Amino acid sequence: MLWPKRATSPPPPSSARPSRRCSPARDVLAGAQTGTGKTAAFVLPILQNLASHQARAPRALVLTPTRELAAQVAESARDYGRHTGLRTVVIFGGVGEKPQIEALRSGCDLLVATPGRLLDLAQRKLLDWVRCGAACWTRPTACSIWVSFTPSARS
Repeated sequence: MLWPKRATSPPPPSSARPSRRCSPARDVLAGAQTGTGKTAAFVLPILQNLASHQARAPRALVLTPTRELAAQVAESARDYGRHTGLRTVVIFGGVGEKPQIEALRSGCDLLVATPGRLLDLAQRKLLDWVRCGAACWTRPTACSIWVSFTPSARS
């Protein structure tokens, strides 16, 4: 398994156990304190699966409830996958959408997004989901509450 060079110790349990279980496309639920490797636990298996070939359309999605978390996850994914040639794009609201749309059009393997901007771009047919085969929700309670009570998310 890929393990970031910046890591000074072996993967903590929150990263090691889920990573082995994520590979065969199973659902995994993990919770741990800050700094224990949760991001690595879901990003590294996704990057391993994506490394087999590249495409222009997103092949994996990480959905986060906040733009701060989206930026953090995207930064970690870029760091972990820096030697793989995989492209990570992050999209979230509160900033101009034009650079994000251009980044999507340039192609990406992993898309990290917040629900609002994701739905907005999807409704405008600016996302190609044909090749997307993996999805991960961070902070699933926050995301599921948002999706449950947003009419556009249900359609």
